[in-house]
Amino acid sequence: MRRTVAAVLLLGLVAGCGGNAPTEQSGGQWSFKDDRGNEVTAPKRPERVVAQVSAAGALKDYGINVVGTFGPLKRSDGSTDPEAGSIDPGQVADITGPGYGEIDFEKFAALNADLVVAGHYPEVTGLWHLTAEFEEKVLKVAPTVGIGQSKIQLPDGIKRFRELAKALGADTESAKVKADEEAFTKAADRLRVIGRKMTAANQKIQVVGADPKLFYVAVPARNPDLDWYSKELGLPLLTPDKPDAEGGGYFQSLSWENSATYKEHVIMWDTRQHVLNPEQMKEGHPVFRALPAVQAGRFVEWNAVAPLSHASYAKIMNKLADQLDAVLK
Repeated sequence: MRRTVAAVLLLGLVAGCGGNAPTEQSGGQWSFKDDRGNEVTAPKRPERVVAQVSAAGALKDYGINVVGTFGPLKRSDGSTDPEAGSIDPGQVADITGPGYGEIDFEKFAALNADLVVAGHYPEVTGLWHLTAEFEEKVLKVAPTVGIGQSKIQLPDGIKRFRELAKALGADTESAKVKADEEAFTKAADRLRVIGRKMTAANQKIQVVGADPKLFYVAVPARNPDLDWYSKELGLPLLTPDKPDAEGGGYFQSLSWENSATYKEHVIMWDTRQHVLNPEQMKEGHPVFRALPAVQAGRFVEWNAVAPLSHASYAKIMNKLADQLDAVLK
């Protein structure tokens, strides 16, 4: 059970990519080198793309609309899942299957896809939200592109989705894309200022996720966004002392009785739907409730699996800056 929970958290703690450049279309054939080292080819530039939802959101922000998605698209209240970013659920076919990594293959086949895009973790067999078994079936219909999700920083991941979008025919130098990039830079500058203030005041942030049995403290260096926030923007993010050996070292798991191991000034919580929110974390967990940050209500949000685009992270970083400004007053 613990290994299953660890895998679920691992597969959502980040989003990112590697550093291989796309190969331009030539001789009537399209190709792109993905972050698994695969030279992905097609007879012509793909036009009907199916993607894992955060990959779909990133591609859309650079001008590529997908025909179908898999992974969390809508929440139980009908709202768009943050993992899907700017995707309109009414404009795509949801081919998500009943279990993690599964798709509705009949729905997928009906889309006549000519490319499938998803994240890739070196530690895990298969693509993000697509198990190796299901990818094998998908490959009989369309080629797959895997974009790396670990051991990189946020701008590297954004760069790769921009490269893929360009290879798929998007104008990645459009006025909108440039405006989004400028907004991203300004939002990052806001976090730099906050980081300096927090460091001067000897304040830190611990990034957490939780389920009913365990409390998880994230390792910033294993998550592209957190690693960049910490190393490049100067946000003082706590690194836990003993990351778990299993699960790729993305977090340190603690019992609820030990949830006060780290008593940092601010708690950044994983906002995914299957992870406990702050109110749920307080229920039945007196040790956690007694933390000074909890008592003072110093919570800010962590969008752990958002689309890797300038547009997406400009919004995320501005919201985080707003929240930090509010709790640090």
